[in-house]
Amino acid sequence: MTKEEFLQLAGSRYDELQALNKLDNFYDYEKEFVSIWKGLGQNVLEKNIGNLSGDKRKKKPYYSGLHNNKQ
Repeated sequence: MTKEEFLQLAGSRYDELQALNKLDNFYDYEKEFVSIWKGLGQNVLEKNIGNLSGDKRKKKPYYSGLHNNKQ
């Protein structure tokens, strides 16, 4: 994921975050805030790891380039 892709995802949530300022109850503000950030986090995670497999039990290998080559 590039910086531009992340900023685009975050920018798509900007209006939702600004709409929170209209709420007069902190409980509702916090609840909606958490919901927005969970959604953004899910989008970022999916973008970083790629498409999820159809089988939720199957793991996709993760290659960070920082793994140890122990032999």
